[in-house]
Amino acid sequence: MNIPEELCYTKEHEWARMEGDLCVVGITDYAQGELGDIVYVELPEPGTHVDIMGEFGVVESVKTASDLYSPLAGEIVEVNDELADSPELVNDSPYDEGWMLKIRPSNLDEDWETLLDAEGYRAVLAESGAH
Repeated sequence: MNIPEELCYTKEHEWARMEGDLCVVGITDYAQGELGDIVYVELPEPGTHVDIMGEFGVVESVKTASDLYSPLAGEIVEVNDELADSPELVNDSPYDEGWMLKIRPSNLDEDWETLLDAEGYRAVLAESGAH
């Protein structure tokens, strides 16, 4: 299971990475593996405001559907349109081509403190019995 050290994580299996003043968000390698083959990703329109840990979309796989949660509060400024035609990118490349959205954070310093580092995320997975 791939858990990049440079990213931050939520207990709900989203990852976050700052690129300039925007936060790029997706789901973790563990999450995509648990979901199985992803067949559909529902994302909000740019301009939508999200709350920290508020739902922003749904990912559907051959096994189940799962809500997506925002690691930060802010305005969604871009979504990965490639996922509409190629949702399997989330399985194939969850940290790169399978990114989901970019947020302009409204409370970055405070929200960022709530996220887990790679070690903290590994601990969450260990507590849940993930391998």
